This record gives sequence, C-alpha cells and structure tokens, in this order.
Amino acid sequence: MKAIWNGAIGFGLVNIPVKIYSATETTKLDLDMLDKSDYSNIRFKRVNESTGKEVKWENIVKGYLMDDKYIILDEDDYEAASPEKSRILSIDQFVKEEEVDSVYFENPYYLEPQKNGENAYRLLLKALSKTEMAGIGTFVLRESEAIGMIRPYNDDILVLNRLRFAQEIRDYSDLKIPPKKAPKPTELKMAVNLIEQLSQDFDPTMYKDSYSDELMKIIKQKAKGKTVKSKKIEPVEDGKVVDLMAQLKASLQNSKSKNAS
Repeated sequence: MKAIWNGAIGFGLVNIPVKIYSATETTKLDLDMLDKSDYSNIRFKRVNESTGKEVKWENIVKGYLMDDKYIILDEDDYEAASPEKSRILSIDQFVKEEEVDSVYFENPYYLEPQKNGENAYRLLLKALSKTEMAGIGTFVLRESEAIGMIRPYNDDILVLNRLRFAQEIRDYSDLKIPPKKAPKPTELKMAVNLIEQLSQDFDPTMYKDSYSDELMKIIKQKAKGKTVKSKKIEPVEDGKVVDLMAQLKASLQNSKSKNAS
C-alpha cells in the first residue's frame, strides 16, 4: 500500500508520527468507454483551450479565477494556508462514536505508526479502547481541510474516518416527507415483531458485491457468442394504496419460514 499522508497525530502534548493509508478498494469492474461505431477506445486528453494542443501533466498548474485573472497556486501555497494542519492532526475533543451520525461519515483510512512513535500509538489505541471514545480533529488532506475521527479497529490498529463538515449536509426541508402522524398500534406492533425476528449481530462477511460477479458471468457468456436474457421484474406502482397489515403478515410468515429452514 502507498501512504497518502505523512505527519503526526497531536494527542495533548504528545505527537505520534504516522502515515495514512486508504482502508478500502473498489470491487467494481473496470469498464472502458468505447466508440459505438467501431468499438475503438476513447481517450481523454488535457487540451489547451487556446491552442488546441495536448498539455503534459508536468506542465499543468492550478489556479483560482479572480477578476478575470487566474491566481496560480503551488505546493508551498497549499502548505502556507495551514502549515500545522498539513503536518499534524491535532485531536481537539473526544466523543462517543455513537454520537456521530452516519450521515457525516466519508472514507476510512488506516494509521500506521512511524519510527519512535510505536509506544505512543499503542498508548492511544488502548486508551481509546478502554474509554470507548473516539478522537476528533482537523487536518489538510489532498489540498483540502478534513475532519478526522480516530478510533480503534479490532483492538489492533487505529483507524481514521474522514467526516463531512456540517455545511456539506444538505437541508431536506424541501423534500416531500410524510407528516408526523402516528401509525396504527397493530401495524406498529407487527413492524416491531418483524424487526425483532430479523435482528442479529452484524456480520459484514454476509454481504458480497455479487453484482460485479453476475456482470462478469454475462461478459463471459457474450464472449462465447451466447445471447443473454434478463429476468422481467415487475415495476413498482407509484401511488398505489397498499394494505400494510397484509404485507406485514406476509413478511412475518416469510421470516418464520426462513428461520425454520
């Protein structure tokens, strides 16, 4: 794995030198974009708007348009904007992880201790495990400020979850949300029973990216010249009044049948 950030965690007056690594990888198939007329591969070029000529990566810079003029930024400018946060993720507060709503979660990253930081790393890991707390702080990652939540993972390693800022969460007041009307007691009771029947400890290994596997089967079939037929799925009828009690009863019965088998 390649580190995407090299710096330190600020824990009080203790600095823990760490490297950050992405904790996830995609399982999606790598599909190419082709020209429909002859299936030639489509290539994207970085073209100069004025000359029409392709620009090499090493000649590309970034700039901000201000008063019809571009202000060019370089690596020193990014670091000068917040030199400390470019190198240190200083923990500002400790919170219970369940207090952080999942809507704020972005990407997870692994934290690896660097030379002379092993003892402090292990200390923070054990202290967070014992208190069941998570550390929150901000830092600069890839030219933008980010909120980081540091927590133990499997009691073996510290994980940093990147969080969204509050202003990034959209207001949902313009959506057509049902009015706060209490459901019928009998329907609520059956819904609770259904939830209890399907309740179990979370096991992430139960879930696989089966769509990519099925898509690969189709690709292999088409490679052999076979015709692929898709199953017909009944469309969801919009606006149709449903019998909630009947659906809940059927769901409970189906759940019982699965548990019995």
